[in-house]
Amino acid sequence: MKPSLPKGVRDFTPQQITKRNYIFETIKKVFIKYGYQPIETPVMENLSTLTGKYGEEGDRLLFKILNNGDYLSKANKAALEKLNSNALTSSISKRGLRYDLTVPFARFVVQHQNDITFPFKRYQIQPVWRADRPQKGRYQEFYQCDVDVVGSDSLMYEAELVQIYDEVFSNLNLPVIIKVNNRKVLAGMAEVAGIADKMIDMTMAIDKLDKIGIEGVRGEMQKRGISNEAISTIEQILEITKLSPLKEAFINSEIGTKGVEELEQFHQYFDLKTPTNEVVFDVTLARGLNYYTGCIFEVKAKGVKMGSIGGGGRYDDLTGMFGLKNVSGVGVSFGAERIYDVLEELEGFPKEDTSALKVLLTAFDADSHLYGFSCLNWLRAAGINADLYPTPSKMNKQLKYANTRNVPFVVIIGKNEMDTGQLSVKNMNTGEQQSMTIEDLIQFLS
Repeated sequence: MKPSLPKGVRDFTPQQITKRNYIFETIKKVFIKYGYQPIETPVMENLSTLTGKYGEEGDRLLFKILNNGDYLSKANKAALEKLNSNALTSSISKRGLRYDLTVPFARFVVQHQNDITFPFKRYQIQPVWRADRPQKGRYQEFYQCDVDVVGSDSLMYEAELVQIYDEVFSNLNLPVIIKVNNRKVLAGMAEVAGIADKMIDMTMAIDKLDKIGIEGVRGEMQKRGISNEAISTIEQILEITKLSPLKEAFINSEIGTKGVEELEQFHQYFDLKTPTNEVVFDVTLARGLNYYTGCIFEVKAKGVKMGSIGGGGRYDDLTGMFGLKNVSGVGVSFGAERIYDVLEELEGFPKEDTSALKVLLTAFDADSHLYGFSCLNWLRAAGINADLYPTPSKMNKQLKYANTRNVPFVVIIGKNEMDTGQLSVKNMNTGEQQSMTIEDLIQFLS
């Protein structure tokens, strides 16, 4: 049988891993600089933890894990006979793969509330799973790089998180546009349109604006039972690009006014430092996840066709779902897979790989091979990425291996090199060869 992978997941070659680690290390360095601490959570969570947190579509995309053993023995027989998968699931599956890192983080905070100090600033770089249709920039297994702070409602943190976005993408030399909005603005929009009870329906439709356009959004809202009069009011507000006229539109909406005031306060902090990237207010930004309650963010790369490469926002009620009330949180996530694809398309990865092999030692016979292993120990002790070909075989074979590994320098060791202590060092790019001691070689390669 020919080996294969499930759709939506991938293997990674050493070269790809090196590029991915470049992204992770760049992001992590900024997280640490801003005072965030690392945590990890399990790949599995109880379905009771995950369901109901991501909205209708999110629940549909959860990967569910069958119970251990004879899972059908305790299955809901009536649901099984009627082929009702929704009713059947709860009786045959108690666990699922995490959909994101935010909900597990909220669960972590509640379980460890006596062990952490608030405000608690954490970062987390781990894979998540979504049963989505695979396409460019969208996979069923992918990494998220999350940074959150819980235990404070200060809008200073919203400003800090957008600064983190700005600094990371500047360090990656990746020009982006960072969009900012507030869920209270969307709630105000629904209130002004007279459909406060359909706010989630409205936001789910608006969230698809980039993909289906305003006509598609209008049709989506009509399908969800929103009247044409309400849609007309919503469309008028969606055309507003500044906070001042938005405040006027919300004169009869307390929650909408509160949303605008929070955005103004965010700018009081954020505007103290000029960003490298473009940061804009976008009233159409919705973010489909139901747990957001305040400022929301989304990042798009410039110069490529790709969905968002980052997003997040404030969530006041998430830990409350697990029994810990009045703990506000805010966080953002980096979509590592999409960032990788964008950097590949823009040829934005560094040309030099600091983790690559710098030198390969080769030998003509058993004695020089032992001598080579001694030299290898010296090189590695000096912190140089070095290796020795495993057997003293034909030199052409050893040099071919060095070329395949893109090793820039090869050390050739025979009886003469052992007797004199002068190693033959070959530059694989130019073909030039020179002699030097092991001490000189270490200095040369450092």
